[in-house]
Amino acid sequence: MKNAFPYLFANEPQAAHAAAPKAANGSPRIALNPESVKNGLGQLVLTLVELVRQLLEKQAMRRIEGGSLTEDEIERLGLTFLELDQQMTWLKKEFGLTDKDLNLDLGPLGKLL
Repeated sequence: MKNAFPYLFANEPQAAHAAAPKAANGSPRIALNPESVKNGLGQLVLTLVELVRQLLEKQAMRRIEGGSLTEDEIERLGLTFLELDQQMTWLKKEFGLTDKDLNLDLGPLGKLL
């Protein structure tokens, strides 16, 4: 899926300004197409969920390697992350997104994920 808001994530401010829709007076404005808003919001939410999932997974691995979790807790964590992965796969399919779509380019900061 193409980024629903390319002018929000352009590498150069000039490119972002040029790509943004224009009002009658020539000033930039956001195109409020309901479908693009829905898809853009879905992309943003799923990106944030994926970022939090990765952080939680790293923390869980540190706790497992540190020996601070019981076998039951490790099993529950594994099942929880598996379920979350299945739900994310379903949601990405519903919004027509790929893993690459969730890895937003933050310009000079690099890729998000």
